[in-house]
Amino acid sequence: MKTEAILLVDDDPAIVLSLALLLKQSGYRTVSAAGPREAIDVLARGGVRLVLSDMNFSRATTGEEGLELLGTIRARWPKLPVILMTAWGSIALAVRGVRAGALDFITKPWTHQQVLGAVRTALDLASQGSSSDRPPSRGDLDARFDFAALVGKDPRFLKVLEVAGRVAATDAAVLITGESGTGKELVAEAIHRASPRRDGPFIKVNLGGISSQLFESEMFGHVRGAFTDARQDRKGRFELADGGSIFLDEIGDLDVGSQVKLLRVLQDRTYETLGSSVTRTVNVRVVSATNKNLAEAVDSGAFREDLLYRLNLIALHMPPLRERAGDIELLAQRFLEELGGTYKRELTATDDALAWLAAEPWPGNVRQLRHLIERTVLVSGQQRLDADAFRVVAAMEPESRRDPAAELRHLTIDEMEKAMIENSLRAHAGNVSRVAEALGLSRAALYRRFEKYGITTGSS
Repeated sequence: MKTEAILLVDDDPAIVLSLALLLKQSGYRTVSAAGPREAIDVLARGGVRLVLSDMNFSRATTGEEGLELLGTIRARWPKLPVILMTAWGSIALAVRGVRAGALDFITKPWTHQQVLGAVRTALDLASQGSSSDRPPSRGDLDARFDFAALVGKDPRFLKVLEVAGRVAATDAAVLITGESGTGKELVAEAIHRASPRRDGPFIKVNLGGISSQLFESEMFGHVRGAFTDARQDRKGRFELADGGSIFLDEIGDLDVGSQVKLLRVLQDRTYETLGSSVTRTVNVRVVSATNKNLAEAVDSGAFREDLLYRLNLIALHMPPLRERAGDIELLAQRFLEELGGTYKRELTATDDALAWLAAEPWPGNVRQLRHLIERTVLVSGQQRLDADAFRVVAAMEPESRRDPAAELRHLTIDEMEKAMIENSLRAHAGNVSRVAEALGLSRAALYRRFEKYGITTGSS
């Protein structure tokens, strides 16, 4: 029995021959068709597992023939992946194709690496299959993947982990969306650990912290003398990530000019170091994340649509903590266990504390929950933390969005501050320097509060 083939659809015999030779050298069998009608006949006979199709088959360059063929394939063979081929100047046309259901697009002139990478990713994704409607169990996921750092059993959260696990084996670009603090970086790390690139580097880049003037130097490196302060050669983040994965956090904050520069390296995996004309290639898997709505950014012109489709071959959305309240107790217990090891204390929380934590809205999500628990551990003298210990610290948190009066109607601001200082004194055995550091105060400011509230280190 013959292995399933890749169908090449193009009216240029030279292109078909070139692609067929390239794919044959990599172990793939191909069949070809000169146009849409012939392509449909080939598909009807079966045995095709991937389609590489041009978008124009006549003198017209509108791409309508290619889009019509794509529509027919999607209707008759909905699970068959399609990769479109188009000229660089017609990327908008390719984007229309992706909207209509194509998996990916390749621009002409293409490189061998670009074609083979797109083909491998498409076939890998197809072999992974689609996720079932039945929610995966936490036990099944833990048996298959290293997801120990990702705490939770909410069905929506487990669905995210299931997709992450399935696509980890591929080189597909992944875009992780969700509010700040939901754990997007942890998912990116988990994807890397579950991938064939696990032994390679995992490079994190916060694009929100890189100015447009420094973008090329940071991402692609520079040679000595490239600009005034370039006193020595420097490797860029993509070079550091070669052979592994790169995590592009806050991708939605990237300015349009830098987006163009990023698009090229995602398009054909090539770049030039700043100050050098030598083109370099990079072998890297891209995972990105944002808390912004990139579709809205595309509509407003703040984000390139072609870049969006390069980034979100696979899209994962992290649910906010308020939508997975059943996981709060698990998270709290994990954080207490970790902090107990850090501070050499056996820490637990009372039932009323866990109930209070589960009822909070957590606008800052998992990050805010962990921060509050650690602050409470630092300022409380309790080994077993109760609800009041958390309430006091939560009311004093500068980033807290809740109304302190609604939480602590029986306490004034001064009473809350006094209680916080006394708890911290107990926790740190009266060490004023450590108390000041824990509360974010200078020693002088802390002594002024001692005088104001009549607190003495001996009476605390």
